[in-house]
Amino acid sequence: MSGATALAAPEVRARVAAVPDPELPFLTLGDLGVVGSVAPGADGRLEVEFTPTYLGCPALAAMASAIRDVLADCGHPDGRVRQVLSPAWTTDRITAAGRAALAAHGIAPPTAAPGDGPVLVRLGGVPCPHCGSRATRPHSPFGPSRCQSMLRCTACHELFPHLNAL
Repeated sequence: MSGATALAAPEVRARVAAVPDPELPFLTLGDLGVVGSVAPGADGRLEVEFTPTYLGCPALAAMASAIRDVLADCGHPDGRVRQVLSPAWTTDRITAAGRAALAAHGIAPPTAAPGDGPVLVRLGGVPCPHCGSRATRPHSPFGPSRCQSMLRCTACHELFPHLNAL
Protein backbone atom coordinates (compact mmCIF):
# COMPACT_ATOMS: atom_id res chain seq x y z
CA MET A 1 0.00 0.00 0.00
CA SER A 2 2.89 2.38 -0.59
CA GLY A 3 1.77 5.97 -1.04
CA ALA A 4 -1.80 5.17 0.01
CA THR A 5 -3.61 6.01 3.22
CA ALA A 6 -3.52 3.31 5.89
CA LEU A 7 -6.71 1.28 6.13
CA ALA A 8 -9.07 1.86 9.04
CA ALA A 9 -9.37 -0.64 11.89
CA PRO A 10 -12.59 -2.32 10.63
CA GLU A 11 -11.00 -3.11 7.24
CA VAL A 12 -7.82 -4.37 8.92
CA ARG A 13 -9.95 -6.57 11.20
CA ALA A 14 -11.75 -8.05 8.20
CA ARG A 15 -8.42 -8.84 6.53
CA VAL A 16 -6.97 -10.37 9.70
CA ALA A 17 -10.14 -12.48 10.09
CA ALA A 18 -9.58 -13.81 6.54
CA VAL A 19 -6.07 -15.14 7.32
CA PRO A 20 -5.97 -18.96 7.03
CA ASP A 21 -5.19 -20.92 10.18
CA PRO A 22 -1.65 -22.38 9.85
CA GLU A 23 -2.69 -25.86 11.03
CA LEU A 24 -6.14 -26.06 9.43
CA PRO A 25 -5.83 -23.83 6.33
CA PHE A 26 -9.45 -24.39 5.27
CA LEU A 27 -10.40 -22.35 8.37
CA THR A 28 -9.70 -18.67 8.86
CA LEU A 29 -8.72 -16.93 12.08
CA GLY A 30 -12.21 -15.41 11.94
CA ASP A 31 -13.80 -18.88 11.64
CA LEU A 32 -11.90 -19.94 14.75
CA GLY A 33 -12.99 -16.86 16.67
CA VAL A 34 -9.46 -15.95 17.77
CA VAL A 35 -9.45 -12.35 16.49
CA GLY A 36 -10.19 -9.82 19.20
CA SER A 37 -9.96 -6.06 19.26
CA VAL A 38 -8.39 -4.17 16.37
CA ALA A 39 -7.94 -0.59 17.52
CA PRO A 40 -5.34 2.13 18.01
CA GLY A 41 -3.32 1.80 21.20
CA ALA A 42 -2.55 4.66 23.59
CA ASP A 43 0.31 5.75 21.32
CA GLY A 44 -1.87 5.69 18.18
CA ARG A 45 -0.32 2.53 16.71
CA LEU A 46 -2.88 0.00 15.52
CA GLU A 47 -3.04 -3.09 17.76
CA VAL A 48 -4.53 -6.45 16.86
CA GLU A 49 -5.42 -8.71 19.76
CA PHE A 50 -5.84 -12.43 19.30
CA THR A 51 -6.60 -15.22 21.72
CA PRO A 52 -4.69 -18.47 21.21
CA THR A 53 -6.75 -21.63 21.04
CA TYR A 54 -4.41 -22.94 23.74
CA LEU A 55 -1.06 -21.85 25.13
CA GLY A 56 0.91 -24.78 23.73
CA CYS A 57 -0.32 -24.23 20.17
CA PRO A 58 2.67 -24.61 17.83
CA ALA A 59 1.06 -22.20 15.34
CA LEU A 60 1.17 -19.10 17.59
CA ALA A 61 4.31 -17.64 16.00
CA ALA A 62 2.94 -18.26 12.49
CA MET A 63 -0.38 -16.60 13.40
CA ALA A 64 1.36 -13.54 14.86
CA SER A 65 3.63 -13.29 11.81
CA ALA A 66 0.67 -13.49 9.40
CA ILE A 67 -1.16 -10.79 11.37
CA ARG A 68 1.94 -8.55 11.26
CA ASP A 69 2.06 -9.08 7.48
CA VAL A 70 -1.59 -7.97 7.19
CA LEU A 71 -0.86 -4.90 9.31
CA ALA A 72 2.06 -3.95 7.05
CA ASP A 73 0.03 -4.60 3.87
CA CYS A 74 -2.74 -2.37 5.25
CA GLY A 75 -0.38 0.55 5.82
CA HIS A 76 0.42 -0.12 9.49
CA PRO A 77 4.02 -1.40 9.42
CA ASP A 78 4.48 -0.30 13.04
CA GLY A 79 1.29 -2.05 14.20
CA ARG A 80 1.38 -4.45 17.14
CA VAL A 81 0.08 -7.96 17.66
CA ARG A 82 -0.89 -8.89 21.20
CA GLN A 83 -1.89 -12.27 22.59
CA VAL A 84 -4.81 -11.96 25.00
CA LEU A 85 -5.34 -14.84 27.40
CA SER A 86 -8.44 -13.67 29.23
CA PRO A 87 -11.14 -14.55 28.63
CA ALA A 88 -9.75 -17.86 27.47
CA TRP A 89 -10.68 -19.16 24.02
CA THR A 90 -13.26 -21.94 23.89
CA THR A 91 -14.59 -23.98 20.99
CA ASP A 92 -17.87 -22.06 21.36
CA ARG A 93 -16.13 -19.25 19.46
CA ILE A 94 -15.92 -21.31 16.26
CA THR A 95 -18.42 -19.86 13.79
CA ALA A 96 -21.13 -21.86 12.03
CA ALA A 97 -19.09 -21.53 8.82
CA GLY A 98 -16.04 -22.85 10.67
CA ARG A 99 -17.97 -25.84 12.01
CA ALA A 100 -19.27 -26.58 8.51
CA ALA A 101 -15.73 -26.37 7.08
CA LEU A 102 -14.44 -28.77 9.73
CA ALA A 103 -17.16 -31.29 8.90
CA ALA A 104 -16.59 -30.85 5.14
CA HIS A 105 -12.94 -31.76 5.68
CA GLY A 106 -13.70 -34.90 7.68
CA ILE A 107 -13.13 -33.40 11.15
CA ALA A 108 -15.99 -33.69 13.60
CA PRO A 109 -16.59 -30.23 15.03
CA PRO A 110 -16.89 -29.88 18.79
CA THR A 111 -20.37 -29.88 20.20
CA ALA A 112 -21.64 -26.58 21.54
CA ALA A 113 -21.57 -26.09 25.28
CA PRO A 114 -24.99 -25.97 26.92
CA GLY A 115 -26.37 -22.52 27.66
CA ASP A 116 -28.32 -21.50 30.73
CA GLY A 117 -31.32 -23.56 29.73
CA PRO A 118 -31.98 -27.27 30.13
CA VAL A 119 -29.12 -29.65 29.46
CA LEU A 120 -29.83 -31.82 26.43
CA VAL A 121 -28.83 -35.45 26.77
CA ARG A 122 -27.75 -37.10 23.52
CA LEU A 123 -27.56 -40.82 23.21
CA GLY A 124 -24.60 -41.92 21.18
CA GLY A 125 -21.31 -40.29 20.34
CA VAL A 126 -20.02 -37.51 18.16
CA PRO A 127 -21.62 -37.62 14.68
CA CYS A 128 -19.39 -39.22 12.05
CA PRO A 129 -18.48 -36.64 9.37
CA HIS A 130 -18.57 -39.41 6.74
CA CYS A 131 -21.93 -41.08 7.31
CA GLY A 132 -23.60 -39.05 10.08
CA SER A 133 -23.97 -41.98 12.47
CA ARG A 134 -23.64 -41.31 16.19
CA ALA A 135 -22.34 -44.85 16.67
CA THR A 136 -18.82 -43.58 17.29
CA ARG A 137 -16.27 -44.30 19.95
CA PRO A 138 -12.84 -43.07 21.01
CA HIS A 139 -9.93 -44.59 19.14
CA SER A 140 -6.98 -42.51 20.36
CA PRO A 141 -6.62 -39.39 22.52
CA PHE A 142 -3.99 -38.21 20.02
CA GLY A 143 -4.89 -36.84 16.59
CA PRO A 144 -3.31 -34.89 13.74
CA SER A 145 -2.80 -31.89 16.04
CA ARG A 146 -2.69 -31.41 19.80
CA CYS A 147 -6.27 -30.17 19.94
CA GLN A 148 -7.70 -33.24 18.18
CA SER A 149 -8.39 -36.83 19.13
CA MET A 150 -9.28 -39.76 16.88
CA LEU A 151 -12.67 -41.45 16.85
CA ARG A 152 -13.93 -44.52 14.99
CA CYS A 153 -17.38 -44.88 13.50
CA THR A 154 -18.79 -48.34 14.19
CA ALA A 155 -21.33 -47.90 11.37
CA CYS A 156 -19.01 -47.12 8.42
CA HIS A 157 -15.77 -48.17 10.19
CA GLU A 158 -13.95 -44.94 9.29
CA LEU A 159 -11.47 -43.24 11.57
CA PHE A 160 -11.86 -39.47 11.84
CA PRO A 161 -10.37 -36.62 13.84
CA HIS A 162 -12.49 -34.76 16.35
CA LEU A 163 -11.71 -31.21 17.45
CA ASN A 164 -11.80 -31.47 21.24
CA ALA A 165 -14.14 -29.11 23.06
CA LEU A 166 -12.52 -26.69 25.47
